[in-house]
Amino acid sequence: MYILGRHRAWLLAHSEAELTQEQARQFEDWIQRRALHEPVQYILGKQEFFGLAMRVTPAVLIPRPETEHLVEALLQRVPNDAPLRICDVGTGSGAIAVAVAHVLPRAQITALDCSAAALDVARQNAVRHSVADRLRIAESDLLGAVRRERFDAVVSNPPYVALSEVLEPQVREYEPSEALYAGPTGLEVYQRLIPEAHDVLVPGGWLLLEMGHGQRDALAGLLASWDGVEFVDDLAGIPRVAIARRRISQ
Repeated sequence: MYILGRHRAWLLAHSEAELTQEQARQFEDWIQRRALHEPVQYILGKQEFFGLAMRVTPAVLIPRPETEHLVEALLQRVPNDAPLRICDVGTGSGAIAVAVAHVLPRAQITALDCSAAALDVARQNAVRHSVADRLRIAESDLLGAVRRERFDAVVSNPPYVALSEVLEPQVREYEPSEALYAGPTGLEVYQRLIPEAHDVLVPGGWLLLEMGHGQRDALAGLLASWDGVEFVDDLAGIPRVAIARRRISQ
């Protein structure tokens, strides 16, 4: 489909169509790369997220459907016509930030990442989807670059894999390890990010975090001093998003 620039229906209806020699060579090259477990998204250079085509490279984590629950949870909790200030921590490809900016026309989004290469990809996706004028991109270790600012919401899909966890070859061998592994327990980034988020959120501001399998109880403990802690399951019934609000009295 990608090589021919055709939709699936056309491909099914034209089984007699032949590839040119150049197309055949390209197809064979891509098949060989896929046979070595390289993700299709890196081969094609794109991945759909929240209905938007996102550019991806090996510098960024491939956006996954489960992360769409994070975006949906945020959109259910904030007004869609307010001049919100939202921060996406560890933005990677910018998928979350771009999707949120695309849906919230008056929101100003700050997208942070410690990888300059990832921020280049996020910048391209912001331009591609015409939200670059409302999306500020900055290199930062978690929220360090914006510690004196205030936000209505902080969202993040941080590294949460424990070093001992064995991932599939196409993930382990190709996706950036710094976007996957948090440390020995998988909770190390949360332990830093949650108090930093508390300091930059306005009273009543939202914190939304993607989480890994089996981390619900640990995150509930880390969020014990927050209000309205709840968890959203993914389609497999696994807790996927942790949600909390900074207490208004703090």
